[in-house]
Amino acid sequence: MKRVALYSRTARPPSVDAAPKAEADAARRPGWPRRLRDWTARHRSAFFGLALLAVAGGLVFVLLQPQQRQLTQDDIDSAVLHTLQNKTMPSRPAKAAEAVRQSVVQIRGYGDEGEADDDGARKAKPAAPPAKPKAGGKSKGKGKDRQTARNEEGNAPRHEGSIGSGVVIVDSGVILTNFHVISGSKRLKVTFFDGYEADADVVAIQPDKDLAVIRAKSVPDDLPAATLGSSLDLAPGDEVVAVGFPFGIGPSVSSGVVSGLNREFVSAEGRHVLTRLIQFDAAANPGNSGGPLVNMNGEVVGIVTAILNPTNAGTFVGIGFATTIESAGSAVGMPPF
Repeated sequence: MKRVALYSRTARPPSVDAAPKAEADAARRPGWPRRLRDWTARHRSAFFGLALLAVAGGLVFVLLQPQQRQLTQDDIDSAVLHTLQNKTMPSRPAKAAEAVRQSVVQIRGYGDEGEADDDGARKAKPAAPPAKPKAGGKSKGKGKDRQTARNEEGNAPRHEGSIGSGVVIVDSGVILTNFHVISGSKRLKVTFFDGYEADADVVAIQPDKDLAVIRAKSVPDDLPAATLGSSLDLAPGDEVVAVGFPFGIGPSVSSGVVSGLNREFVSAEGRHVLTRLIQFDAAANPGNSGGPLVNMNGEVVGIVTAILNPTNAGTFVGIGFATTIESAGSAVGMPPF
């Protein structure tokens, strides 16, 4: 009788030769880089066709683009002319005034009575017309034009307060102005462009040059200092603007031209002779004193100092004088700007 084979339920341990065989099989199976290369090789022709198609499409796109024409000078001139005709541009005086506007301050003086008028501006109010210069428009013994004006005897008005102008030259609150604006005042108050007010102290004075430097005790945020230029580049006919507080109104702007250079002016009371002045015809009235005279680059080239009027009106008739910024710097003990 044939016996039925019996099988054990216990798992048979792997053969000793099974592990090397499995490693060999794994080594024979290709990795993913090889599989990718094989797949690419099988579809090489398709890839090549797609690449050619992409290059051809790019060339067609470039060829279909419109050619850009090179700009000529006529094109540029035409564009500029179109802009000027269709867009209102600010004038040169307006841009110059805006460059310095936030640096111009109003100065009020309070205290002792003095010889300045009630708005603190130097005015020439002669009893008679100025003496005529000798032939050639030159004064005796001088190679410079001289303008002379004197008050009537005992006609110097008295005041309890004065109003003038000034310009910030250092953003910490250092202000350049005229001596006659602050003369005789025990207390000075400065009003800045944004309405901020502060008391000020006198730092330096030069009465014979009618110049003074004051410093505000406090200043508004982001106070800009004016850009100081040079009067050496000025010529008669150059445009200038005067910025200040005529009659306490302002800041007010007036524009004109340089009428002459190297002028002289005798103060109304006859005490001082101011020299090396800029003569200009931009309107200036009492209260403009100490304000800046500005060129078309927005640079301060002078400090408005005096006006000449052959009548007793004391208002502007077309002749104003400004101290050069170079004279102002040296007169108050500061290095040239």
